[in-house]
Amino acid sequence: MTTTSCPAGAHEGVAAARHRATAKGLAHRLWRGRPADPAWTRPALLALLLVTFLAYTWNLSASGYANSFYSAAVQAGSRSWKAMFFGSLDAGNAITVDKPPASLWPMALSVRLFGLGSWQILLPQVLMGVATTGVLYAAVRRRFSPAAGLIAGAVFALTPVAALMFRFNNPDALLALLMTVTVYCVLRALEGARTKWLVWAGVAVGLAFLTKTLQAFLILPPLALLYAVCAPTSVRRRLRQLALSGLAMVVSGGWWVAIVELWPASSRPYIGGSQKNSFLELTFGYNGLGRINGDETGSVGGGGRGPGGRGGGGWGSTGLGRMFGSEVGGQISWLLPAALLLLVAGLVVTWRGRRTDTARAAFLAWGGALLMTAAIFSFMAGIFHQYYTVALAPYVAALIGMGATVLWEERSRLAAAGTLGAVVAVTSWWSYVLLGRTSGYVPWLRWALLVVGLVSALGLLVSGRLDRRLALGVAGVGLVASLAGPFAYTVSTLRTGHTGSIVTAGPVGAGRPGGGRFGPGPGGEFMRPGGQPGGQVGQGQPGGQGGPRGGPFTPPVGGANGRMPGGGGMGGLLNGARVSAGARSLLEADASRYTWAAAAIGSQNAASYQLATGRPVMAIGGFNGSDPSPTLAQFKSYVASGRIHYFIAGGGMGGGDSALSNWVSSSFRKVTVGSATFYDLTSPVK
Repeated sequence: MTTTSCPAGAHEGVAAARHRATAKGLAHRLWRGRPADPAWTRPALLALLLVTFLAYTWNLSASGYANSFYSAAVQAGSRSWKAMFFGSLDAGNAITVDKPPASLWPMALSVRLFGLGSWQILLPQVLMGVATTGVLYAAVRRRFSPAAGLIAGAVFALTPVAALMFRFNNPDALLALLMTVTVYCVLRALEGARTKWLVWAGVAVGLAFLTKTLQAFLILPPLALLYAVCAPTSVRRRLRQLALSGLAMVVSGGWWVAIVELWPASSRPYIGGSQKNSFLELTFGYNGLGRINGDETGSVGGGGRGPGGRGGGGWGSTGLGRMFGSEVGGQISWLLPAALLLLVAGLVVTWRGRRTDTARAAFLAWGGALLMTAAIFSFMAGIFHQYYTVALAPYVAALIGMGATVLWEERSRLAAAGTLGAVVAVTSWWSYVLLGRTSGYVPWLRWALLVVGLVSALGLLVSGRLDRRLALGVAGVGLVASLAGPFAYTVSTLRTGHTGSIVTAGPVGAGRPGGGRFGPGPGGEFMRPGGQPGGQVGQGQPGGQGGPRGGPFTPPVGGANGRMPGGGGMGGLLNGARVSAGARSLLEADASRYTWAAAAIGSQNAASYQLATGRPVMAIGGFNGSDPSPTLAQFKSYVASGRIHYFIAGGGMGGGDSALSNWVSSSFRKVTVGSATFYDLTSPVK
């Protein structure tokens, strides 16, 4: 018996040919998409994702370090794995941020790999925005049409608050992505009672809990009820699947909590935002029920009653109109009336379907998530910021995409055509109202979109009798009129850098509360620092850290500009300090000999000096300066053992009058650099 063998070169040639064929097939599949889809579908999706990426990265460095509070934690995590795990504000691991750390991990890894800078911190957030757009498209496209998915993706990307938060380093970006993934997984599970997808939904919720604690659970009741009722399997199996999903949620979100709670408190950082160094206390108190009833120990505001006896106190009036009011409306509500109308219309169209109908389930899933989250936001009496509403953006966008295309397919029926026209008319009118709140901003636009929107609404009434191309043209004009308002606000958002703890989308004044209220003012009311609407760089907001527009970021230098020495807005609470070159040089000298180059009251002040010097700076009292860490005895022990070099005067809420500040000022040598005051903790007063 004889055998033949191929030369080694022949084997290599065959392997190379197979590799080229595989790569070509993958490229073709990426470009073409599903064989059943129209040829334009996949190129349109890729274009949407590319445009979203380019838009969200445009002028990205103008925001500098954005929220210095989180940027300092990112910088610390890039230097210390322990700090990264716990979410510490400094590499010395004195205290953590007042949230779990999952949102910090992608940014910390980016900075660890590519160095500290604005792009390295914010680019992961941009990628989350692109990913959310893609997941939203996939979720809507799967049951409806490519057009529905593209409309949903475009509406989401053009939502002003989404354009703000997916270019900012707060946890809300990752939370919105994970909530979108959760709904997608539940809808996949509903297709055939697939346990795997329901378990993945539980994993996504668990990770969302590690991003922003209990806010991740807001959409659980409607989604769990939906699956329990509509899944195409027996009741017993449905309950068993929900139990498995709940177990996956507990494991994916609970492993970190268990480690933190079991870790000896003496060898881990203090849990910021808590009063007893407990993450569970933080979760159910300051970040939990306290946000609902306003009873937030350690908070600088919130709670109480607003004008006329309404809830909300310093965080705005609560009630059904909160999402449409002057503070929040321009952030999220442009298409909120349309989404609610289309939710009702979609349920009417699909109501006669079977219990397991997936189209109706999609409306119930996205609509339930929207209604539950909006209701909590509307009535919560504790800390509430306008940018929280980014959580609503995927739900609104999905309902717009699904509802508009469902009514379009039914346009031959007068009721469907009339509803579609009414949706465009209401949206145009509401955009006119919202644009009127910033009357100096592109004043002609509100009238133009109102007229165009009303005309297209009339055209949609008779769209069932028109030629298809003409009807598509009318629908396109209506869509443009509906998106013109949020598009304008989104462009304004992209053009402007944003820094600090409180930021808003749109032009100046778009998120201004009535009378400019926000921070603490005379008589205990809350006034925004400088009367500014919050956070835009170069618009009078103290503590801005953006570099030249479109250019590289440079940490700011200069004086205090009328603020507390070394502090930013509200004593360094809302924005950090401007760190002069002299102050930077002072703290950098011999910094390697100390665990902390300095200590400052309040996280924003400490963060500014830490980011400017690259050295750990202890944040006394956490974000507000009100956390009981370190105690005076602990601080004296750190000083006695030579672990802290300087104390930075000022900062926090009344921090200058604290026992710790008094002890420092009476015991150590004072050093003044420009308008900032330091105390050398290695040089006691004789």
